[in-house]
Amino acid sequence: MKRNKIVCWLSLLWLPLAQATPVSLADAWQQLQQVSDKLAADGLQMVSAEAEQQAAKELYLPSLTLNGSYTRLEKPLELDITRLNPLASMDLSSLPAQFAQIFAAIPHAMFITPFTEQEVFNASLQAMWPIYTGGQITAAQGIRKAQLAEKQQQHELTRRELFTTLIDRYFAVTVSQSLVSTQQQLVASLTTHYQHALKMEQQGQIAKVERLNAEVALDDAKVTLASATRQFELAQIALRRLLHQTDANASTPMFVLQQAPSLPQVTELTLSQHPALKLLAAKEQQAKGLIDLENGKFKPTVYLFGNYTLYEDDSLLSQMSPDWMVGVGVRVPIISRDGRSGKVLAAKSALLQARYTKAQTTEDLSLLVDQSYRQMQQAAEEIHSLNTSRELAVENLHLRELAFNQGLATSVERVDAELKLSAVNTKQLAAQYRYLQAYAHLMAVSGQLDDFIGYSKQQEIRNAR
Repeated sequence: MKRNKIVCWLSLLWLPLAQATPVSLADAWQQLQQVSDKLAADGLQMVSAEAEQQAAKELYLPSLTLNGSYTRLEKPLELDITRLNPLASMDLSSLPAQFAQIFAAIPHAMFITPFTEQEVFNASLQAMWPIYTGGQITAAQGIRKAQLAEKQQQHELTRRELFTTLIDRYFAVTVSQSLVSTQQQLVASLTTHYQHALKMEQQGQIAKVERLNAEVALDDAKVTLASATRQFELAQIALRRLLHQTDANASTPMFVLQQAPSLPQVTELTLSQHPALKLLAAKEQQAKGLIDLENGKFKPTVYLFGNYTLYEDDSLLSQMSPDWMVGVGVRVPIISRDGRSGKVLAAKSALLQARYTKAQTTEDLSLLVDQSYRQMQQAAEEIHSLNTSRELAVENLHLRELAFNQGLATSVERVDAELKLSAVNTKQLAAQYRYLQAYAHLMAVSGQLDDFIGYSKQQEIRNAR
């Protein structure tokens, strides 16, 4: 009865491994690039920066404005001729009587000339075209271009970070699934050993303590198997959430390169093409552009201007005003309260900050390459070393099992050999996982993501043969 329960329990543990749809690493990478919200957000920032750059190209174009106005005056503009010399200073009593009578007979309203109505309407087109701005337009366009470059490099940084995250989660599923399989094999082996020990106890060939030791080892293995199963389920959930899928399981096996990549080549690629360095170079260009922009405000601005009247009332002032006018204007800053000197100093500080940060980032990236390369080498050496340890553990388990069946070894020795083999398998899986993590970081930092995907496809082809 207990044996049947054990077989049923083991079959239930195998069930989660067979339900998920297999997804290759290459397909998972393509899927992630399509569904990643972070990548989409960075892409929209890049689109926004590109639109800003296109808008900056129009700064050299002339502006054309349609103006319309309605004005109500306190009173119409009028000219009283009697207030102008010589009439204003003329003494009518000094004139001959006949002239004085003539002037006195003229109504005063006839001496008033209206220039406007009380309500004034006007519509016109105004144009302005800057022809020299002291380099401000060029600087503004350079800043927009550098901002676009910054967003593009940020997008690439996010893409590489997503790649390393995918590798961590993808092969975490593979490792945890392999650990479940390894633990299942251990449980199956310890179950057989327990059943054998139980029969030998019933036949009086071993003491009760030997059988109890086999049973305790089996119970411990079951607990470890349950824990490994939960870890596998969590790894699957993490991968599915990353890929925005409800059903996905890793199908690409873990692998080890036959020949490690060239460290000098990886270092050269990293220091010449890494997006973090290009991003800081873009920030440096922005700071230079800000300096040029602020310095340009100290220089004169020359522009062409024009005005064309579209509509005006029928007043005398409107008749006197020309329908159109063009000209050249110049604006020279003398005293300003916008703190241009402080802004120039701030821009220079930002420039130095970008340069220092770039130098520090270069050192950090060089160190990161060295660390990842050595971690990959160490993991590879550990994998090869554990191959020999595994052969020894397999042979030791075989000998202990034979000795136990012949009564020459205790159950403790036999179980200990079984646990050593399981421990070696677990260590080897962990070493392979660390190897792939280090290799992924090395390829991501040097921009060789396609090489990693290519090696994974080659491994799939080898396993399919």
